[in-house]
Amino acid sequence: MKQSELEQLPHRRFNPLKHKWVLVSPHRTERPWQGKVEKASSEQHVAYDPTCYLCPGNERAGGARNSYYANTFVFDNDYPALLPNAPEAAVDEGGLIVGRTERGTCRVVCFSPRHDLTIARMNPVELRQVVDVWVEEYQSLGARPWISYVQIFENRGAIMGASNPHPHCQIWANHSLPNEPAEELAALQEYRKRKGSCLLCDYLNLELRHQERIICENSAFVAVVPYWAIWPFEVLVLSVRHLSGFDELSNEERDLLGDILKRLTTRYDNLFEISFPYSMGFHQRPTNQHKDQHAHRECHFHAHYYPPLLRSATIQKFMVGYEMLATPQRDITPETAAARLRDAGEVHYRDRNS
Repeated sequence: MKQSELEQLPHRRFNPLKHKWVLVSPHRTERPWQGKVEKASSEQHVAYDPTCYLCPGNERAGGARNSYYANTFVFDNDYPALLPNAPEAAVDEGGLIVGRTERGTCRVVCFSPRHDLTIARMNPVELRQVVDVWVEEYQSLGARPWISYVQIFENRGAIMGASNPHPHCQIWANHSLPNEPAEELAALQEYRKRKGSCLLCDYLNLELRHQERIICENSAFVAVVPYWAIWPFEVLVLSVRHLSGFDELSNEERDLLGDILKRLTTRYDNLFEISFPYSMGFHQRPTNQHKDQHAHRECHFHAHYYPPLLRSATIQKFMVGYEMLATPQRDITPETAAARLRDAGEVHYRDRNS
């Protein structure tokens, strides 16, 4: 059976990065919607908000005061989920009740002093400053002997749990390898052992050949709706060159990373003409063998975007019922999602309508 024929039927798609399946039900897009519908929240567009605890010079929730920063601004999270000095402690009752303390460090990166900007509306110079900070934080945190993984992620929008609309991301550096990177690492290692090549390099070559799920690309990065996507407009951003981490980006690739993220998030915003919510995070090599530059060469630098919106600015995708108890499921096919994102265009709707 051809892929085009499969796309018309209920079917499963395999995620080789996690060794898991997703159920695709394209015929369900025709069902009427009588579920949760809300009005799109009005956006505030002010360059400085005196009540924002991330704006320059303002007092943060914990009592510390921000500097009058003019570019990017990095600080230790005032309410961290991980503590660097957590004492070692553990419980183990027959392998069934098992727990141990987890050390770590949590940082916050303000992308810009301007309260009203997002990645989609930042210029190349501003984006390069953000990428440079990501590189520096990955290197400095990863150099700590007790840190095994540096997770850089952004929650955009209140619907994704972002506590503040000011453009920012978080960095959590863990003593242990977190679940999602560990699953991917195992899959990448297994594939290299079996095939002698990189799973994501091979996958990218397939996508470049098909050109069906690719949204946008430049000479260093490709944004694609992965064949196995779970979220309606999920996107995978892959480096064209095999890189294992932020520290291997060339000067040109740092600029091009900012470029591809801006082009992708602009399309997101244009899709429903709102500041599109998402959770985004970079996956790269662990740092638990940081002294060995050749360790974890099977890792391929990439970013995941998981946006929750489904049919409009007010209709959200929920993981409930069958998806919580059995297998994730989606209605809109990845091919349709990619086409809609491609068609959304690269001129931001706010600039287009101004």
